[in-house]
Amino acid sequence: MKKLLLLLFVSFTLIGDKYGYIDKRGKWVIEPQFEHASWFSEGLAAVEIGGKWGYIDKTGKVVIEPQFDGAFEFSEGLAAVKIGDKWGHIDKTGKIVIEPQFDGTQGFSGGVAMIRKKEGGIGYINKTGDWIAEPQFNVVSVYCEGLLMVVKGGKYGFIDKTGKWVFEPQFEMAGNFSGGLAPIKEGGKSGYIDRTGKWIIEPQFNRAWDFAESLAVVEQDGKWGYIDKTGKTVIEPQFDGAWNFHEGLARIKKDGKFGFVDKTGKMVVKPEAYWDAGDFSEELAWVRKGKKYGFIDKRGKEVIKTQFDVVRDFFNGLAQVKVFETEKWGYIDKTGKWVIKPQFDQAENFHEGLARVRIYED
Repeated sequence: MKKLLLLLFVSFTLIGDKYGYIDKRGKWVIEPQFEHASWFSEGLAAVEIGGKWGYIDKTGKVVIEPQFDGAFEFSEGLAAVKIGDKWGHIDKTGKIVIEPQFDGTQGFSGGVAMIRKKEGGIGYINKTGDWIAEPQFNVVSVYCEGLLMVVKGGKYGFIDKTGKWVFEPQFEMAGNFSGGLAPIKEGGKSGYIDRTGKWIIEPQFNRAWDFAESLAVVEQDGKWGYIDKTGKTVIEPQFDGAWNFHEGLARIKKDGKFGFVDKTGKMVVKPEAYWDAGDFSEELAWVRKGKKYGFIDKRGKEVIKTQFDVVRDFFNGLAQVKVFETEKWGYIDKTGKWVIKPQFDQAENFHEGLARVRIYED
């Protein structure tokens, strides 16, 4: 893996009207030459050349000739491509596996892809292009714990991976299954059912979210707290806002300020100093004091002082940071040191070792 490091940590940059790719040191790996480009996924990136889309590898070699009117990243070995005004899917050799016939599509996840048709609505297909569920839904979810939440005729229900109804559309509202339970709204109140449809936690909350790290956020009488999977209140409803647990801590809001609690309800960071905050990611969370942003650790210590104009979560060891003076984005490490100086007009997370950046030039 070490010998691939240079190629994996690659970004793409737009110079004038062309995109190219740089490595983590800012060195050009693939010179700017593309009209548009995606990030790399599964070793390939979609690029536009002469008004048509194809795919390149990490050396910049064209491996699938530009021939499509649109193209997305590869996912589970397949990529969505557009021919004319219809979408289908190709494999990594460029062979059409699923003929273009859809008005919209997303990448495959768990062997299932969401498909949209103007007449009929949203449905799902498998990787051979066979319908799992014909277009019929108004709203759909991603595949979670073997089930897909769907909306039909204004009611929520669940289908399995074969398209079979597990729960017919019947609920006022529903969330995804997480930890074996799904939040369901009935008669104006929310509770939780298991995969058999049995009420594990009777409807009693005004609002209820999916479980995360074995706890769920619920709201009663305008205040938010947390329950466990038996329905027991673990942290009393007392907050003006509350979010899911991430890495053992949850973000809460009280009297306009943000803080963090642990799973016992202990206030690790009191809602006193910060006007905004993000969830913990890679042991750090961003916070805003006044108009400046920095990062705290899980003890509440400001390990990177509030000094930046805009920040994003840490991901793969780096965080994007914007400086208003130059209106440019760069990347810092967990000590707050600049790893890549602010120079980009847009900057995104590194995904699978890749990050997308853009530079505009007059």
